[in-house]
Formats: sequence, structure tokens, C-alpha cells
Amino acid sequence: MVESDGIGKALTGEQRPGEAAQALRAILQTQYLRYLIIASWAVGLMAVVGVFTALIWFIGTVAAGALRGRVEKSVSIRAGSGWGMVFPLVATVTTAAWAVAPLLAWFSGHPFGHALAMALLISGYVLVFAQLRSSPRQAVVISSPYGVAALAILASLWGTALFWPFLAVVPFTAAGLFVLVTMTMLREDRITAFQEHQAHLIEELEAARDKAKAASDAKSNFLGVISHELRTPMNGVLGAAQLLASTRLEASQREYLSIIRNSGDNLLSLLNDILDMTKIEAGRMTFEVVDIVSEDLHRRAVGPFQAQAEAKGLTFTSRFEGEVPSVVRGDPLRVCQVLHNLLSNAVKFTDAGEILYVVRGTRLADDRVRFDFAVTDSGAGIAPVDLERLFQPFTQVDASSTRRFGGTGLGLTIARRMANIMHGDILVESTLGKGSTFSFTVEAEVVEWAARATAEPIHADIDDGRALHVLIVEDHPVNRMILEAWMGSAGHASSTAENGQIAVDAAAGKRFDLIVMDVNMPVMDGLTATRAIREGSGPNKETPVVVLSASARREDHQAGLDAGADAYLNKPIDFAALARVMNQVGGGRASVRRLEDSGEISVAA
Repeated sequence: MVESDGIGKALTGEQRPGEAAQALRAILQTQYLRYLIIASWAVGLMAVVGVFTALIWFIGTVAAGALRGRVEKSVSIRAGSGWGMVFPLVATVTTAAWAVAPLLAWFSGHPFGHALAMALLISGYVLVFAQLRSSPRQAVVISSPYGVAALAILASLWGTALFWPFLAVVPFTAAGLFVLVTMTMLREDRITAFQEHQAHLIEELEAARDKAKAASDAKSNFLGVISHELRTPMNGVLGAAQLLASTRLEASQREYLSIIRNSGDNLLSLLNDILDMTKIEAGRMTFEVVDIVSEDLHRRAVGPFQAQAEAKGLTFTSRFEGEVPSVVRGDPLRVCQVLHNLLSNAVKFTDAGEILYVVRGTRLADDRVRFDFAVTDSGAGIAPVDLERLFQPFTQVDASSTRRFGGTGLGLTIARRMANIMHGDILVESTLGKGSTFSFTVEAEVVEWAARATAEPIHADIDDGRALHVLIVEDHPVNRMILEAWMGSAGHASSTAENGQIAVDAAAGKRFDLIVMDVNMPVMDGLTATRAIREGSGPNKETPVVVLSASARREDHQAGLDAGADAYLNKPIDFAALARVMNQVGGGRASVRRLEDSGEISVAA
């Protein structure tokens, strides 16, 4: 018996690299099966030659198999470069030990001896050709001891009536072995073709993966750039709103200003989610849980659409019903996204009449409430057949609405999925010609049932009343104007610079109490300018420096501090944090650093 199907290819030069090693590994992994077959042959021999003779054959054959196993292990490391004549020689010698069994059975004189000998000869050939099925030439060489045994038996039958019947078994056996080898080779050709096709598909998948990774990297780089470009104008919008809030305003003006600030905050939160690569790559929207003031949520939800409805001549009515708590815990951004979609559709598809927005609170427990947000319009309504496909993606009730209003048809689908993730749902009731009512139901944890006091505007005044001389380094004119105006409202003097080089030149000739330094600027960036000021010998070598950047990554935060800055603030500017820094300027850099190290102004993500 031989356990290798790669030996023949090694002799003929047809074996491909790696097949020999693979075949040898299979031999070493299955070598114990040979001892099972040897034992089964020995049992058969016991019946015709006796226990002693069968035991002698068993011991000798097992010893030969063990010797072959040791040889296989010792040369296994050379299998990949060709086996030479070592394995064919070892295999042929061990097969000779197996071939003794049919001879013992044939010449035993037992009535069943001839039948057992024929069975052992044929099974021996089958074992060799089955395992060397891909190398038939090698199988012929390795099985030659069985041929010698068959010739010895045939010679003993010369001149007897059994000579020709025994000889007739040869073509029968050869035909069976031929079919075995042929079918095996055909099957292995199909397997090889399948493996080559599979390897080709794997290569294509790997190429596609590499392209996708490259596209993902490009997307990340693009988002990094667009982050700064989007945050810069957002800084102008929100900064101007904060600056305007510190002036004297009428009640209606302050209400409009609150709408601007809330809408800007909502847009900024959406931008932050887009830039969160972990959420994008995970393919799912994550939700944060924060304290939400119900009144603020109400203004953020209805503010933009109340003005749109009134501009179309619609009556927009909103009211609270039931028990609505003052502060709850949830994700205001996601709740507003759902409500904005419902309100936007109501205003968009209503040409005349009224938009009614109702917030109904139902106390479930002392710390639990259920909100039912209902948006009712007086539009054309929705037919029952259209209601069934209303929440399907890329679907709009009327094809003409694409031409009239535009849109992808994804809004309600996304809104319902967000509601489901928040353990809520969106339901709709509609009557043709009378309008529709969309209801968004969600539960929340109650933080406070009572109302909360209104936050005061942020001023740039210093606690000790003194005025500072501040160098504002910012390439965007709107941002420079906002910072300069905000500080000027408290009596602080400001000098401005459009880039880092101008800032370095200005710092070399005049002493400042504080330097506010943007990072991304032309000519010279803010970090380079900060290093130049720290390494120079000018009057501002120890002046506190606050770095402003649109990037909120921790590594960028640390890079700013390593460059010599004493505090790092994200854009849009948190004027409350900047005011705290200004109050520490009197204590020098160490005082500002302590404020930064304590985490009171750290806003890096």
C-alpha cells in the first residue's frame, strides 16, 4: 500500500510545485490508516494460514510501514523541490511486504486460500491505484510486487485447468483500474478548473477590495478637507448669531435669532455625524443620549417650517397637550430629523389651509414619558393604495411630484427607520381631499418635569474689568470681524493678521496679552507661526496662545499643544470657553495651561 499520489509526477517531471509537499502532508496525516488495513489483512490470513504465520506477517509489515513513516518525515522538508527516487524505492519495498500476504494465502492449501489470495491481490492493486490515481505510471511501478506475486501464482498453475481462468482475471482487473484512474483524472481536472476559476474570482475580489479601500481613503481625505471648508462658514453663521445675541434685541428679533442658532447647531451636528468615519464604515446610524430641553426641541423642530408655512399663506399652529416634561434624555438631532421630514412634507404638499403640530405627553412613570408628535395638514390626502408603499425607499406617491418638488423618495423611509431604532414608530392617517396626519411616537427618560431657566448671553468681559490687547490671526475676513467685534463689545483692543507670517512679524514688534491663532492659513499655517513665536526672542515669547481649528481629532489637538499653544478650541468658536481663557490671561501661560489640562475647555473628539 502507498499513501502518496504525487510520487509518479516527481519521476515523470509532471508534478507542479507544491503538490509533492501537499501529498506528503496527506501521507503523514493518514499514515495510521495503513495499520488498520494491515490488521484487517492479518485477520483474513489467520483463517487460512494460522495465527502464528499471520502474526509474523503482521509484525513484519507493520515494521516496514513504521520504517517508511520515519523516512517520509525525515525527507518531508524536501518535498517541494522533488522527491527523487527515495519515496518510490521505499514505497516499492514496503509494497513487497504487503504482496507476501496473497502468496501465503494461495499456497496455504486451505480450501478458501485461492479465493482470499485473489481478493488480496485485487484489493492491493486498488489501494495503490486509488492513492496514486493522478500518477498511473508511478502506480504501475509501486504495485510491481503484486505483479511478481501474481506471476508466481500463475507459474504454479502452468499446465493445470486453473491457468487460463486465472489469466483471464488480468484484463478484468486492469479494466477496473483503468476506469478508476480515468474517472479520477477527469474529476480532478474539473476540480482544478474550478479551483483556477475560484482563484480568478478571488483575485478579482481582492482587486475590488483594494479599489474600495483606495476609494475609502480618498473619501476620508476628502471629508477631512471639506470639514474645514464647511466649518469655516458655519463659524461665521453661528459666531455672528452669538455676537448678535450680546446686543439689545426686541423679543421677536431674539426669537428669530434663536431659530438661526438652533438651525445652525442642528446642521453642525449633522456634519459631525457625516465626518464620523466609524459610523459611516459600520453602515449604521448611532444615537447619543443627552439632556434635551423640551422647549428648545420644540423651537428647533418648528422654527424653520413655521416661517415657510407663513410664506405660503398657510396657518401654522403648534401646541402642547398632556404632561410634557421640561427636560428629557434622548438624541435631539435624530428626533429633529424625523420631525423635520414630517413638517417639511406637510408644508411642501399643502397649498392652502392649515398645518397643525401637536406635542402630546403621557406620563408612564415618574421618570418615563411617551411623546406623540402629530403633524396634520389640509393637503390633497393620500389614497389607500398609495399608503401601502408610502414608506418604501425611492418611492413617491405621485410621479409628478418629482418634477414639481424634487427629492429622492427616501425621507419617510429614513425617518421611520430612525423612529424604529429609537423604539418608536411613524403612523399615518389620510383621507383624499381632506389631508393627512403623520404621528411619530417615542418614549423617553424624564430628567426634570419643571421648567428650566433661560441661558444668559455670553459676554467677553473680564472679571477684574481690565481690557486686553489681543492679536487675532485668521485668514477668513468674516471670522476676523466676528472675533474683533465680540472682543470690542467688552472694550478689548484687537489687532488682526491674515496669515501666520504677518502674525510673526506683528508679534516681534508689539506686546500682546493674548494671541488667538487659526491653524489652516495661507503663506504660513498657525502651528508654524506659533513655533516661530515661541522660538524667537520677541516680546510675545511667553504670551498665551489659543489655537482655533476646524479639526476635532485628538491628534490635531495634541499637535497644537506640542507646537507651543496653551489652549485648543474647535470651530465654530465656543465663546464661553474663549471667555474663560481670557479670564486666565492675567496668570500667564501656566494659568491658561491649567485650564486646558483640567478639561474645562478641552473639546477634542
